[in-house]
Amino acid sequence: MRQELLSLPKGLAEEVSKNLVMVARLIDEDPEQAYAYSRIALRLASRVAAVREAAGFAAYATQKYSEALAEFRAAKRMTGSVELWPVMADCERGLGRPERALAMAGEPEVQKLDKAGQVEMRLVAAGARRDQGQLEAAIVTLQSPELASNAVQPWTARLRYAYADALLAAGRDDEAREWFGKALEADKDGATDASDRLAELDGVEFVDAADLSDDEDQDGTANLVDDEDDEDDEDDADEDEDPAEVAAAERATDVTEYYDEDDEEYEPLEQSAADADVRGDKA
Repeated sequence: MRQELLSLPKGLAEEVSKNLVMVARLIDEDPEQAYAYSRIALRLASRVAAVREAAGFAAYATQKYSEALAEFRAAKRMTGSVELWPVMADCERGLGRPERALAMAGEPEVQKLDKAGQVEMRLVAAGARRDQGQLEAAIVTLQSPELASNAVQPWTARLRYAYADALLAAGRDDEAREWFGKALEADKDGATDASDRLAELDGVEFVDAADLSDDEDQDGTANLVDDEDDEDDEDDADEDEDPAEVAAAERATDVTEYYDEDDEEYEPLEQSAADADVRGDKA
């Protein structure tokens, strides 16, 4: 790509390069924003093959398949390379033309692809078979030396996953579970959700920790509100009480709290006050 950009004036090359970097950085996490940057680069340097290719992938990521296919075709004309052949075929699938994708799978260009490209083309062809409702044909399409190999390559996890998914769609659950397990073994980067699919087959349900945290927060808030309501009720009850009754209750509490029946020298306060009155009358 850098070599291609050297054909542009220095300032323009730098500007195009910045936009292409942003496309690469955002295409997975924010495809729409990546697409916006690709359009800027395309407007600045539409005659650069790397720009057309980047614009194609950005359009593909946002499911603008017709636009993506046009950009890939342009890049292919400029470079003469066939490496974009599988993704071009997948664009045909995206446009609802699986028969064209299958036709491309039989073209001579496929033989010029490297091993990774050929596996990718096999995945696209199997997907096209499934688009047409031909599940068994899709399964057969994926059966290959690459699938049977125990060696783990960059494409191994995706190939095994696609095979397992096709088996599951065909109702062959036991075989599907076996191949989801094999896909998981090869998926060191988490490129597939094989672990989730295995859990589904085993009937395991996962609870989102964030949801539990939210529930706890909601319960805690509710409890706090209840506590505040209880305190308000107590305050209202205190306001309704008669002061004389409160004083009498406090005196009764003092008698109960401090009177010890085993202490012969101690007399209840109210009883002592009454005795004092009697003694005064006698005097």
